[in-house]
Amino acid sequence: GRKGGHKGRARQYTSPEEIDAQLQAEKQKAREEEEQEEGGEGATGDPKKEKKSLDSDESDEDDEDYQQKRKGVEGLIDIENPNRVIQTTKKVTQLDLDGPKELSRREREEIEKQKAKERYMKMHLAGKTEQAKADLARLAIIRKQREEAAKKKEEERKAKDKAAMAGKRLQSLSLNK
Repeated sequence: GRKGGHKGRARQYTSPEEIDAQLQAEKQKAREEEEQEEGGEGATGDPKKEKKSLDSDESDEDDEDYQQKRKGVEGLIDIENPNRVIQTTKKVTQLDLDGPKELSRREREEIEKQKAKERYMKMHLAGKTEQAKADLARLAIIRKQREEAAKKKEEERKAKDKAAMAGKRLQSLSLNK
């Protein structure tokens, strides 16, 4: 069911140990070449190169001199593309942690949204928004209705009391006879 590899050959996988060994060999070869170049120049050699060769680590090696392998005609023609960003790794000492940090668009929008919500809540509590005005008007209507209902109850209670008092008077008058 499955097709084989390219031109009938089986796939070959390189183990991580072999890859590490190849990288170490390439680095060793590069160091030997640098030492030969510096040895040929003598005391007139560049002090930066001498310093770099003395305390070079695997991670620091050839950071500035490293160029990617160019594909196609890139090696023949120098192209300056202003949109192309060459990624450079920064060391911890070069990082500026105290400087102003630029926020992403989403973060800026989120902050603006929160500020707008806070402003709206302040205006709402002060009664300056349309919704707050409508709420206050509704509350005033409800207060009036409740006051009227309370007055009505009070009048009914008074009327009942008068009727009860009149009934008691009649009853007491009839008993006195």
